[in-house]
Amino acid sequence: MTTIEADLVVIGFGKGGKTLAATLGKQGRRVVMVERSALMYGGTCINIGCVPTKSMVFAAEELNTDAPDPAAYTAAVQATAALTTDLRAQNFAMLDTIPGVDVLTGAASFVDPHTVVVRTDDGEVTVTGRTIVVGTGSEPTWPDVPGLRDNPRAVTSTEMLSTEDLPRRLVVLGGGYVGLEFAAMYAGYGAEVTVLERHHAILGREDDDVATCAADLLTEAGVTVVTSASVTAVDGATVHYEVDGSAATVAADLILVALGRHPVTADLGLSNAGIVTRADGSIEVDEYLRTSQPHVFAVGDVNGGPQFTYVSLDDHRIVLDQVAGSGSRSTADRRAVPYTLFMTPPLSRVGLTEREARAAGLDVRVASLPVAKMATVPRARIVHQAGGMMKAVVDAETDEILGAALLSYDSHEVINTVALAMRHGITASALRDEIYTHPSMTEAFNQLLGALA
Repeated sequence: MTTIEADLVVIGFGKGGKTLAATLGKQGRRVVMVERSALMYGGTCINIGCVPTKSMVFAAEELNTDAPDPAAYTAAVQATAALTTDLRAQNFAMLDTIPGVDVLTGAASFVDPHTVVVRTDDGEVTVTGRTIVVGTGSEPTWPDVPGLRDNPRAVTSTEMLSTEDLPRRLVVLGGGYVGLEFAAMYAGYGAEVTVLERHHAILGREDDDVATCAADLLTEAGVTVVTSASVTAVDGATVHYEVDGSAATVAADLILVALGRHPVTADLGLSNAGIVTRADGSIEVDEYLRTSQPHVFAVGDVNGGPQFTYVSLDDHRIVLDQVAGSGSRSTADRRAVPYTLFMTPPLSRVGLTEREARAAGLDVRVASLPVAKMATVPRARIVHQAGGMMKAVVDAETDEILGAALLSYDSHEVINTVALAMRHGITASALRDEIYTHPSMTEAFNQLLGALA
């Protein structure tokens, strides 16, 4: 049995862990990175998450036909696989080329608070670390629905990304972000898509006008959304469900299970290290991302926080500050964290919704405009994506931007401007009167914030 002593042990090759490993490795620290699968070097984002899904979305948006295009779909899957293969190799090399950094491929489990055993193809390796970081991410959750789990037609987003044959009929279980992204994407390739959402509406956390606009866009794209749908069973190609007590069925060539994700912690032996977890399996951490063992940190999806790659990146900054800095940085420093649903056009939001702001008793001014009626954003028409809407919520007394919802072309870029303004106290009036390039989507703020009422 091989034994390694390290300054830092990272379990999981995700964004937070790999960035921390690279940074400390370049500083001369002895670092061991553990990843259970060679197909996951670089983490969820580049392999089965953000990068491949957005690659597939982009390819769908480039199609110029309303008819099903299986060949274009297959080509997109293959091009996406080549992209992720290249990125995976680059991520492995990023660490493997640093002296003093070892990458071990195998399953890791704790023996005690400072010791991890890694089961590799070449045998077990015992690794002890002064500091240990757990960043094992999350995986799709399977519901307890009769006939679903062992059905060969049922897949998660991971399997869908490597499915080279376009399904003629796709049924998506779940109207959350993953479900809607895949629904819009596959409709773009010409599949008949049905979304079964258990709640009374999709995007329940958004304001009603924003959620309705998003639903209308999905309908226009050919997606059938069934709300208040409770899936009762799956029988081969038939999905059985109920709506308000009435039974119904829908046929599927493929069934996408998109009903949330849960932390990957079951086989880590956390109890051996005295690391406390929550009921959902996520690891309890304080604002500095320390677990119940002060030398063990948890970053990314596994700590129960927002499941975004860029949050994991910020997690690394907090841990780095604890290990090699002043130790003052914490999750309490975070504010105005944006997020995006990559439908077409994408929906991006930051801060409070109008509903949340009013429920908090705030006196607000609101601007809400359809993109198609905004003369200041010809960019949307140029790229043939004039659908959607833009909405801003502003404190009536201070002129502080409280939140924004941008359902529009390039919103995933534009929302960062809003978030930056919110973090640094730039008022709505200042953002309204800025000088922006033309034609761009950012110049929409000239008109949108000028319409505050």
